[in-house]
Amino acid sequence: MSVSSVVDTHVEVVTVRTPAERAAFLGLPYRLHRELPLWVPPLRAEQRALLSERRNPFFAHGRARLFLARRRGTVVGRIAAHVNPRFEDHHGTSEGFFGFFDAVDDLAVARALTGAAADWLAEQGRPTVLGPLSFTTNDECGVLVDGFDRPPAVMMPYTPPYYVRLLEGCGFTKAKDLLAWEFPTTFHEEPRLVRAAARLSESRLLTVRPVDMRRFPEEAELIRTLYNAALGDNWGFCPMGEREFSVLARRLKHVLRPDMALIGEVRGRPAGFAIALPDLAPAFAAARGRLFTCGLPLGLARFRSAQRRLSRGRLMAMGVGEEHRGRGLELLMYLALSRACHDRGLGVGEASWVLEDNRQVNAATARLGGRVTKRYRLYRRPVGAG
Repeated sequence: MSVSSVVDTHVEVVTVRTPAERAAFLGLPYRLHRELPLWVPPLRAEQRALLSERRNPFFAHGRARLFLARRRGTVVGRIAAHVNPRFEDHHGTSEGFFGFFDAVDDLAVARALTGAAADWLAEQGRPTVLGPLSFTTNDECGVLVDGFDRPPAVMMPYTPPYYVRLLEGCGFTKAKDLLAWEFPTTFHEEPRLVRAAARLSESRLLTVRPVDMRRFPEEAELIRTLYNAALGDNWGFCPMGEREFSVLARRLKHVLRPDMALIGEVRGRPAGFAIALPDLAPAFAAARGRLFTCGLPLGLARFRSAQRRLSRGRLMAMGVGEEHRGRGLELLMYLALSRACHDRGLGVGEASWVLEDNRQVNAATARLGGRVTKRYRLYRRPVGAG
């Protein structure tokens, strides 16, 4: 595909090659969504690192191409197309992906962008395109299709309603929905659950412990091993390598609370994990995309001020090895997280995301008083459609 192609007389799509084009790619969401009251600006530094081939471990095995759409010289959209051999090896499939999709409310712009991404993926020998994933299901993924009246939890996206219309107008159809569950952090006080936990604990076969922050690198590697083993059969799962998980762990270390990062054990041997965080989305919103401006920690001061007023938590990931499921370890970890959130003044929790067809987890969360408050969608289409 050529570096530049004119789709119609008004929309031009170009491959991102220059520093100025990369800056425009990074900057578009901040300009496009600044009037959305519930959109949370990600930190610009983290976005630069995510797209950096030197700093993001994804590029040790994956490839990506970034595109910008312009109309009369003004940037009106962006998209990334990427391939992920690690995903393909794990699932035995050949699929292309798109992510970082942002555009004005114009179907011609969306068609130009998705067409450019599909053309590049076709050149890579990928018959279909799935997304948005930025860059994997371990990163932000999905388009919001329900729950626009609620702010996103930390590290979850918020997209305007018209993105659904644009993508479906480009020939994309639903691949899978991802659910966000909201639940009160008081269910650890329910008598029936207290009795069940007491019975499980009496045998001393099942135990739950907090992550040992003094041994953080070793504990992070243990969680990575448990994560890959427990969730490996899930739809869309992409295994995390050592460097990839290490980068994520270092990013989370300063906001991780030991009593909200748990290891579940069976007869003293690790068998499951759970990772939750205080929902820092309001703090990131207060920072407005930057912790430092002209060398001054203005955003950092706003971040820390908002951090002291957090009232929610987010359960990011939880899993138990297949051979140990259904024995009660999941319940003990749920109760420990509920207690930790409650003790920290986090009255509401969000479990996100959960596959819509994960019947076991969805049923268990509903029994604990949870309700679905947001729905995100991943889309797929053949590369030649649209």
